[in-house]
Amino acid sequence: MDSDVQRFTVAHLRRRPEPVETGGFVLGIDPGTTSPYVNYASPLPGAAPTAADVAALIAAFRDRDLVPRLEFAPDAAPRAAEALAAAGFTPEAEHTYLVCTPDTLAVPEDGPRVEAPTTDADYTDLDAALAEAFGGEFPPSPEGAARLRRTADTGGAVRLVRAADGTVAGGALCSPPAAGTAELAGVGTRPAHRGRGIAAAVTAELARTLLHEGGAGSVWLEYGGQDSRRVYERVGFEPRGTRLYLRLEA
Repeated sequence: MDSDVQRFTVAHLRRRPEPVETGGFVLGIDPGTTSPYVNYASPLPGAAPTAADVAALIAAFRDRDLVPRLEFAPDAAPRAAEALAAAGFTPEAEHTYLVCTPDTLAVPEDGPRVEAPTTDADYTDLDAALAEAFGGEFPPSPEGAARLRRTADTGGAVRLVRAADGTVAGGALCSPPAAGTAELAGVGTRPAHRGRGIAAAVTAELARTLLHEGGAGSVWLEYGGQDSRRVYERVGFEPRGTRLYLRLEA
C-alpha cells in the first residue's frame, strides 16, 4: 500500500495550480497561500536523488519564499529519505495511515444527516467550521473555501453536517482518486457539536462515495490522536503503513 499512497501523493501534487518537478521530486504549489501544509513536495516512488537534486529542490522552495517541507511514505522512497536527512531535513512528524476498502467499510446505521455543500455560503461556512475545529491552525479564507469547491468539482467529494440552526457543525473532504486510491482529510467538528457522531458520519459517507461512486479502490487517511483513530476504525479504516513529514529549518 505504501507504493499506492506514494503514487497518489505525487499525482495529487501535480494537480496543484503550479506544480514543479525537479530531481525526482514533485513540489505542489498553490499561489493562493504560503501555507507549508499546502505547498509541499514529495519524491517519486523509488527515487534516488543526489545531493544536487536535493539542493535544487530547496532552491525551488526558497525562490518562492516557501518553507522546504515534504510528505511521503518513507518505505516507498528510502533513498530519498536518506538524501533529505543528509541535507539537514528533520522529522516534523511520522503518522500511521489507515485504509478503508469496500470490504471493510462499515456505514453507521444511524447518526446525523450528511449532505454535500451546494452554495458558496455552504463552502464558506464549512471552511470556517474546519478552521474552528482545528483551533485556528488554518484560518478561514476565500482561498480555503475555493479549495473545498475545487475538490468537489474535480472528482473528489466534500460533505458536511448542519447544526439545528442551519449553520455547519462539521465536515470533511476526500480528494479525487489517483493510483487507485483517494485521501480523506480535514475531518473536523466545531467544539460545541462534538460527541454527536459527526466525524464518523462524514468519514463513512465520504468513503462510501469514493469507493462506490468515485472509482477508488481504497480510501486512506491519517489521524490526529487515539480518539479519532477509534472513530475511523469503527467505520472500517485499518492501519497499513506510515507517512513521514520532513522540514528544513531556516
